[in-house]
Amino acid sequence: MSGLFITFEGPDGAGKTTVLSAIAEQFNQAQRRDIVVTREPGGNQISESIRRIILDPKNTEMDVRTEALLYAAARRQHIQETIQPALDENKIVLCDRFVDSSVAYQGAGRQIGEDAVYQMNQFATNGLTPDLTVYVDVPSEVGLARIKAHRDVVDRLDAETLSFHKRVRAAYQRLAAAHPDRIVTIDATKPLPEVINEAKLLITNAIKRHQ
Repeated sequence: MSGLFITFEGPDGAGKTTVLSAIAEQFNQAQRRDIVVTREPGGNQISESIRRIILDPKNTEMDVRTEALLYAAARRQHIQETIQPALDENKIVLCDRFVDSSVAYQGAGRQIGEDAVYQMNQFATNGLTPDLTVYVDVPSEVGLARIKAHRDVVDRLDAETLSFHKRVRAAYQRLAAAHPDRIVTIDATKPLPEVINEAKLLITNAIKRHQ
């Protein structure tokens, strides 16, 4: 039996990392199977080093295709060193962002082309696809207001224009419509406990189906 690969996606300020952390804590206490919590870009030393380069607010001259390639490079190392070994050991992997993020942020946000970014990442992932993607959705204006109110450090992507973030969200919504069997949308304008409970139910059902 192979492991279960679950990703969390959402526009900036949706709260997906908070939701993932809360669920991981609950499942770590309840599940007999090991759970691996990781993130993109990141998840190991090499990928975290690439993350620092990508998100450094000083790197304002970074070309948009360079950015997309760096994400893909970090993703490849992440899969090889962290994700695939965990899945091979029948673990549950909860990952903060994956290919959908690149399609939304670089493909649509940076306007490189959603299909072009998707195809590039097929080389990086060798076709690895999540079993379930929890998409935590929030209007762009709400997400940016949350960032302004609650984040002390703003990275290169957080600081982008409202139009950029609206393109990102629209791309996520297209992805959810195109892949309804994999991507499930949760309305993140609801109170946080409700969002967490909805996500927890989705994951619980996915684990039951996988057993």
